[in-house]
Amino acid sequence: MARRLAGFVTRRGRAVLVVALLLALLGGATSMSLFGKLSAGGFDDPGSESGRAADLLEDTFGQSPPNLALLVTAPDRVDSAASTTAGTRLTEGLAGEDGVRDVVSYWTSGQPQLRSAGGDRALVLATITGDETEVNERVGELASEYGGALADGVDVQVGGYAAFSHELTEQSEKDVVTGEMIVFPVTLIALVLVFGGFVAALLPLAVAAATSLLGMGLLWVLADVTELSVFAANVVTLAGLGLAIDYSLLMVNRYREELAGGRTVPDAIRATLTSAGRTIVFASLTVCIALATLILVPLPAIRSIGYAGVLTALLAASASLIVLSALFAVLGRRVGTPRLRRRRNAVAGDGVENGFWHRLATFVMRRPLPIATVVTAVLLLLGAPFLGMKLGYLDERVMPDSSEARQVATTIREEFATGEQDALQVVIPAGGDADAVGDYAQGLSGLDHVARVDTVTGSYAGGAAVAAAGPAHERFAADDAVYLSVVPEAETVELTRELVGAVRAVDAPFETLVGGTAAMAEDADRSLLDVLPWALGAVGLAMVVLLFLLTGSVLLPFLALVLSTLSLSATFGAMVWIFQDGNLSGLFDFTVTGTTISTVPVMLFALAFGLAMDYQVFMLSRIREEYDRGAAPTAAVALGLEKVGRIVTAAAVLISIVFLAFLVSDITLMKAFGVGLPLAVLIDATLIRGALLPATMRLLGRATWWAPAWLRRVHARFGLREFSAAEGAAEAAPVYVGR
Repeated sequence: MARRLAGFVTRRGRAVLVVALLLALLGGATSMSLFGKLSAGGFDDPGSESGRAADLLEDTFGQSPPNLALLVTAPDRVDSAASTTAGTRLTEGLAGEDGVRDVVSYWTSGQPQLRSAGGDRALVLATITGDETEVNERVGELASEYGGALADGVDVQVGGYAAFSHELTEQSEKDVVTGEMIVFPVTLIALVLVFGGFVAALLPLAVAAATSLLGMGLLWVLADVTELSVFAANVVTLAGLGLAIDYSLLMVNRYREELAGGRTVPDAIRATLTSAGRTIVFASLTVCIALATLILVPLPAIRSIGYAGVLTALLAASASLIVLSALFAVLGRRVGTPRLRRRRNAVAGDGVENGFWHRLATFVMRRPLPIATVVTAVLLLLGAPFLGMKLGYLDERVMPDSSEARQVATTIREEFATGEQDALQVVIPAGGDADAVGDYAQGLSGLDHVARVDTVTGSYAGGAAVAAAGPAHERFAADDAVYLSVVPEAETVELTRELVGAVRAVDAPFETLVGGTAAMAEDADRSLLDVLPWALGAVGLAMVVLLFLLTGSVLLPFLALVLSTLSLSATFGAMVWIFQDGNLSGLFDFTVTGTTISTVPVMLFALAFGLAMDYQVFMLSRIREEYDRGAAPTAAVALGLEKVGRIVTAAAVLISIVFLAFLVSDITLMKAFGVGLPLAVLIDATLIRGALLPATMRLLGRATWWAPAWLRRVHARFGLREFSAAEGAAEAAPVYVGR
């Protein structure tokens, strides 16, 4: 297949490039309206208890938790005649808007909990109806109309979950544009330094641009089929850029080697596709498998990032194999440089390139046990903070201080007596006896951190009834069903989440479903933890099979998994130390919450593990090639690392530059990726590949490549080989004397 592809692009190179350009332009054009179809939500499990409670509230009671909060600040006090007139007019105007329901305010309801302790602020709460895309669009329109200083003399700030989601979407779109503007020129400079030539440096960027534009266009199509998160666009843009550069580096390096070895352009393209091209296919499969684990997660936002990641890996590999080969056919020998030919000629008399990576591998393999022990201890020490990880939920604190939604949420938490927006909804689907419902509500009101419980039988606080049932309580019953609103005290987000467990622990004489934002956060974490063992098992099994097909070894796949686990443990430990414990918060400019957003480790694992195995494939395939050519096990490691180590290091540095672009974001979640992904890549490319891999392969010796006879036959039939047996006999490298 590789030879047929090589023949096709050699004959039709220009036509391939024209088609690729047209497809990329089409993808770029459709992506202009992409963000209007993306959602900032999707971080909860629709099938969980809280998800079922939300569905019952909507279908049976026509109720939804308020997702819009207008914080009204009066020039004097909210009880003055002028402020009352302005607040009432504001409430009535909002209630008359299309797509807005359940509008309640301090002025129309008289509820004291909707007035601040200082008396100069009051709340208007409402629910914007529709799906997340419709809500996101509508809240932007309402914010433009109602936000800011009004003619009545009051000042209005727009907050609530809908406003937070809207700001998150807008900020993500800005971050994508800013990141691309920074990354492309910086990466171009780095590529010129790596390749020593401007033409060769442009090739990876051309492939990266095609990958990103095509990926954004396909996301636009996919958004009509399933819910997609705004972060899926970030994954396609930056991960697409990084993977395309990774694969292009391998292709360009191998193509230039083949040219420097005296091959013609068509022969060099064919040799590149049958060697580096096959490696890229396997490498992209490892990334796809790692990212496909996200599709198993029941949270729509995480699942959509899995879709985007798999799509991006396949596009990056396809563009590298097809578009880049077509560019080779058109540019010919202009991709090569005299520097490469000089480097190829600078070979020691024994046929071994005496470069940095060869010397490093030889040094490590002379002292394998102490080096492996020290490096492992360092990685375990870096990973120690991971043991103290505390999971949290995505909320407005991930936004910068300038975020209006965050300012509103902070003011409500600090100045208002209760958390009306954070109320838990306890749904009783089959209803119950009025006395039993009242007793249950009274018991819930006595729990710590509960300010009030409202239901069809009245209101309760401190374990006692405080208000008899009235017209305002009729909304808590519909058909046979009943629900209770458990309003927490204005405490921290973490204490509200603890309240979920306390409410669920109370015995009820009927079936109950606990819903609300905090309950959704708890259920989302539980869903992640439940699916994690299955996801890890699936990805581990798939990686063992793929790496066996690559190496033909029984031990190497398990060694690769252990090394990648060590690398990721160190990365997660550093992430907890920085983002959860708050170290370096001043440098990276984020708010310390004392928790790690639960979705970060999952997404970081999939991306970082995929990249780690990517580099694993690059190196092991080249080491296997040298071993098949006749090199002894130790020599194969040194030769393989020397030939591909420089490129893998360059790829790691370049992809780190790409991921560092996440740091320009004002969203803490994206900053976490901007730190975690480069850290994972650099640890893997230095400590793991430069020290632990050669050390452990030296300790294993010839057992490294052992496999039973029947598995050797499987590998001979289905495995990856960088050259045919005939080529190997003709081009066998001199055997390095050693074990």
